[in-house]
Amino acid sequence: MNLTDEQLLDIYYWMRLTRAIDERITLLYNQGKILGAAFSERGHEAISVGAAGALEDDDIVAPMHRDLGAYLVRGLPAREIMAQHLGKVTGTSRGRDSNMHGLGDLSHGIIGFVSMLPASLPVTVGVGLSFWLRDEGRVAMTWFGDGATSTGKFHEGLNFAGVFKLPVVFICENNQYAYSTPTSRQFAIEDIADRAAGYGFPGIIVDGNDVLEVYEATKAAVDRARAGGGPTLIECKTMRMLGHAFHDNAEYVPDELLAEWEKKDPVAQYENALIEREVLTEERRQEIESRVRDTLEEAQAFAEESPMPDPADLEKGVYHEPGCYWEQQVNSD
Repeated sequence: MNLTDEQLLDIYYWMRLTRAIDERITLLYNQGKILGAAFSERGHEAISVGAAGALEDDDIVAPMHRDLGAYLVRGLPAREIMAQHLGKVTGTSRGRDSNMHGLGDLSHGIIGFVSMLPASLPVTVGVGLSFWLRDEGRVAMTWFGDGATSTGKFHEGLNFAGVFKLPVVFICENNQYAYSTPTSRQFAIEDIADRAAGYGFPGIIVDGNDVLEVYEATKAAVDRARAGGGPTLIECKTMRMLGHAFHDNAEYVPDELLAEWEKKDPVAQYENALIEREVLTEERRQEIESRVRDTLEEAQAFAEESPMPDPADLEKGVYHEPGCYWEQQVNSD
């Protein structure tokens, strides 16, 4: 792995910012300031940041609701993410949604998240097909949970990508529960990565709480896809540290299991590794903390000061037609 100290610290910044925004969203939800549902990424930071960091600027991603880090790494401003959660007109969906569902922005190469997992997977395969047909040398990547691998879209998407050797990287976030259903009740196999062999391409297992391991495996898969080698399925073993969403207290998860995984916290684990390698000094840590704090406070202030959407615009932009409201708004930004 040929990452410089500055690149290693950049990864640390993105992980810390992801965790900070996640914690602030939790606070705002508990204060009743967030409309609708909200989801936590706690425990998934290494997967979203590590995988997204392996891509090039013109690649395309389709993250899901536990991939806040991927949205940030791809360049979506924290202020827009916060405004989106508060249902403001300055959010990515212009107030038409109020959580991760509305975070698509093609100007940053991000396909909007669809809540019925893995609905974004066949869309990503279609993007990969377009790259392959036009010989563009670009890669498409999508994330999904363990439960999504039990659906038809998962198998159909992987089969199509394997047949045509499309430049797609599949990131499975195996966090052991599909809402309240444990993996032992979802499938009989031990490792989801084994399913890739049935579609003619590699399946790899990584520690989903080790950001550098995620990055290294994803970088190899991205390079392989870009060179015409076809897709790869990467299974990231991790744990969902909170419920499916904030309304779910996850009483069905054993306390001892959560305690075991809390010791493997990806942010703390990476911070300790950087300190041991003498990459993260106390001065640099404070600088990054200050940068994270400033970004977070500016994002929340921007979101809270932004207006709510005008009810008169409710039906505008629902269907995309030439010259429609949505197109005018995008072009004016």
